[in-house]
Amino acid sequence: MAVESIDYPTLELKDGPGVNPANVGRQIPHGAILKVVATNICGSDQHMVRGRTTAPAGLALGHEITGEVVEVGRDVEFIKVGDLVSVPFNIACGRCVNCKEGKTGVCLNVNPDRPGSAYGYVDMGGWVGGQAEYALVPYADWNLLRFPDKAQALEKIRDLAMLADIFPTGYHGAVTAGVTTGSTVYVAGAGPVGLAAATAAFLLGAAVVLVADLQKERLDQARSFGCEAIDVSQGDPKDQIEQLLGTPEVDCAIDAVGFEAHGHGSDAKAERPATVLNTVMDVTRAGGAVGIPGLYVTGDPGAGDEAAKTGSLSIRLGLGWAKSLAFTTGQCPVMRYNRQLMQAILHDRTQIAKNVNATVISLDQAPQGYAEFDQGAARKYVLDPHGLIK
Repeated sequence: MAVESIDYPTLELKDGPGVNPANVGRQIPHGAILKVVATNICGSDQHMVRGRTTAPAGLALGHEITGEVVEVGRDVEFIKVGDLVSVPFNIACGRCVNCKEGKTGVCLNVNPDRPGSAYGYVDMGGWVGGQAEYALVPYADWNLLRFPDKAQALEKIRDLAMLADIFPTGYHGAVTAGVTTGSTVYVAGAGPVGLAAATAAFLLGAAVVLVADLQKERLDQARSFGCEAIDVSQGDPKDQIEQLLGTPEVDCAIDAVGFEAHGHGSDAKAERPATVLNTVMDVTRAGGAVGIPGLYVTGDPGAGDEAAKTGSLSIRLGLGWAKSLAFTTGQCPVMRYNRQLMQAILHDRTQIAKNVNATVISLDQAPQGYAEFDQGAARKYVLDPHGLIK
C-alpha cells in the first residue's frame, strides 16, 4: 500500500492496472468528475492488500466516495457542478433489466467480465478507485445521490460519508435477515460493516442486538451504543447467546465477516472460512433468515486449502435446508437504501459515524490507516484528500 500520483480523470476509460481490455477507450459523456471530499478505507480493500484476491499490483483502491461535482459530461442533465453527492460503490447503468429491477449490485453493462462493478476493485471492470483527490463517476444522473443542503451536509459529512457503502450494506444485511420490531439479532463481526448492521438493526426496531468478535476493542465499540457483546474467543457463541437470552437461538443473523473468518474458542487463531456461515445457520431459529453482506470470493490465492482457493467452502447446507432458512448474498444494492438512510442522518435519527468510530485522516496517512485497520483497530478510517472535513 502506497500513495502515488495518477492522472487526473477524464470522461474516457484509459488502460491501467485491472482495467478490462474491453473497457479501454470507453467514452463517458454521461459521467461526472468529483473533487473527493471523503473516501473511506473498507474491510474489503484489506482483502486485496493482504493478497487474498487476484488484484493486480498498482490497482488504485477506493469505492466509498463522497465528493463535489467539478465537471459533467455533455449527456448529464440533472447533476450540476457544485453539487455535493454520495457515490454508491456499485457502478450501475440504470438501463439494463437488473438496474430496472433495483438490482444495481449486478448491473449487466458496466463490467465486461461478469455482472456487477465497483470502483477500484478486483475483477470489477477496472473503474479507477476513489481513494484519490478526484474521481470519475459514470452514469452520473443515475448513480449520484445529491445532498439537498450543501452546508447542512458538510456539517454531517462524517455520517453521510457512510452512505457510499457500509451503512447501506449493514442495513441490507439487517433487512434481508428479516430484522423488525422486537427481533433478537446476532451480528457476526464487529468491524465497520458489523457495527453498521447493528446500527441498522436498532433503526429497524430490534429488541436485542448481539455482536460477536474476537477483539476486545471492537466489542467495546459495539457495547458503546447498546449492543450485547459475544466474545467468540471464549467458545461456541450459542452458549453466550443462551446466557443472555435464555435460549441459544435468535430470530435473525447477519454475517459481516466473510471468507477470512477464524474459528471459535481454542480454534480462534486458525482461519476457518466456513465458520461464520455455519454458525449463523446454527444460531438462527427455524424459519428465520440470514443476511450475508460479508464478502466471499471466487478466487483466493492465500487460502489454506485448494477448495477454498476457488471459493468452495464446507458449509452445512443441509442444516440450513432442514431449518428452512432464507439466505441473501451478494453486493448490497446501495441505491435501494441510500436516500432513506440519508434522511435518517439529516433528521438525527441515527449516529452511524459515532457508532463505527469514524476517524478522519489525510490521504498521505492512508498506508498507516490500512496498517492499523489490519491490526484490528476499532475505527472506520475516512480519508480527507483536500482537508475539507472540519
